Amino acid sequence: MKRACRCCSGQVTDRPILHYKNMPKAAQFFPTKDELAMEMGVELALYQCPKCGLIQLLDDPVPYYRDVIRTAGISGELREYREEFFRDFVETYGLKGKKVIEIGCGCGEFLSIMNTTGAIGCGLEHREESIAECRKKGLTVYQGFLEDGDTRLEGAPYDAFFIMNFLEHIPNPGEFLTGICRNLSEGAVGLVEVPNVDMVLKKMMFSEFISDHLMYFTKKSLGNLLELNGFEVLSCQSVWHDYVLSAVVRKREPIHLESFQEQLLKIKREINQFMDLHTAHGQKVAAWGAGHQALAVLALTEVQEKIAFVVDSAPFKQDKYTPGTHIPIVSPEYLEQKQPEVSAVLIMAASYSDEVAGIVKKKYRDMAIGILRDDGIEVIE
Repeated sequence: MKRACRCCSGQVTDRPILHYKNMPKAAQFFPTKDELAMEMGVELALYQCPKCGLIQLLDDPVPYYRDVIRTAGISGELREYREEFFRDFVETYGLKGKKVIEIGCGCGEFLSIMNTTGAIGCGLEHREESIAECRKKGLTVYQGFLEDGDTRLEGAPYDAFFIMNFLEHIPNPGEFLTGICRNLSEGAVGLVEVPNVDMVLKKMMFSEFISDHLMYFTKKSLGNLLELNGFEVLSCQSVWHDYVLSAVVRKREPIHLESFQEQLLKIKREINQFMDLHTAHGQKVAAWGAGHQALAVLALTEVQEKIAFVVDSAPFKQDKYTPGTHIPIVSPEYLEQKQPEVSAVLIMAASYSDEVAGIVKKKYRDMAIGILRDDGIEVIE
């Protein structure tokens, strides 16, 4: 049976790219002596999405996937590295005095370091025992998990977030990342780190795969997932002896189009002024151009009552009408026949407008010419 890709929802083939038997059922599962008779390994099948390239398991997550469990602790070397790395992150993106949340903070190993940088750090953790350890250290930690994109976090919105080797455990990463995004302020940044499968592939580390990790990210597939779920990837590099992919992201800002309405009103006003000037004595005004932009301008400016007809050189448009505004579309020859009645032409032919203006100026000498430019009406003398 085909399954949906965890990243792009494309159909993942039934044929695995790697298949292991008798594998550990979970990284944190260790059977007791009494359990040995019933304990057996599991099969591990690794798939790659043909659409986005993500390498993944299609199995259910381990029971404790909401919990961050860092059994190895932090060495002196790693602590020094993290202190410098977090300090640079905070300074580069102006996060001193700003609210930063770690998603899946475990016992506060990294959160404690972040709090030395001048940022106001807090954590989100699911496991009660880990939360208790964090609070013993004086850390601010909220209990919870981003179950879906609608989850609201205490203390939100946050100015930044970081998630350290946890995303690869999440069965629904799209919803998870959307949930993070919706709890951030506009322009917020983040640090996302996952195991580096580019190195795994290069060094043929065949033992790297485990049921806990549902996804195995290359630099490209990590970028795909982040970009699809509300973030711009500002940088992505391999760090910590190439074991980790570290991506800096920014919450994608929505495109604001309010100014389009202001521009429309300006164009509408100028077109009406042009029309009124040249119809004051009972004469007519024609438009030239029945391309999609011109048709939209006619519809949005509502000037169809002031335009006698629309000229277009395309035969398949002639003897028909503009959609929505129902203005007759005619040939250039028709304009020549009606020249005495028409006092002006408004040219809306996009990149061909100057060429059309040259034709009108040469052929219809007494006709006033206006060209619709991006910023308004240009009157051609």
